[in-house]
Amino acid sequence: AYADITLFGDIGLAMLKMMGHSATVSGAILADDVPLALNRLTATIAKNKDSLPKEHVDQEEPGVSMAHRALPLIELLTAAAKSKCNVMWD
Repeated sequence: AYADITLFGDIGLAMLKMMGHSATVSGAILADDVPLALNRLTATIAKNKDSLPKEHVDQEEPGVSMAHRALPLIELLTAAAKSKCNVMWD
């Protein structure tokens, strides 16, 4: 339903937790559970919209917010929910 995306390290694990999933790699969300995962992720992102990942808080260069980093995952989950597809990662 959507192209593969790559999320690295703590950022990817944090987003899994935001979706209500354990930070287990490899993992999957069944098609019926994708809308709930999407809702949890978007609600958490909205609540912390401007927050930066921990690794960027003290750096001199501007960091990328979690809201911005989550966009590809939100789009993937939206496409999966629309197509009623499972989502898998490793």
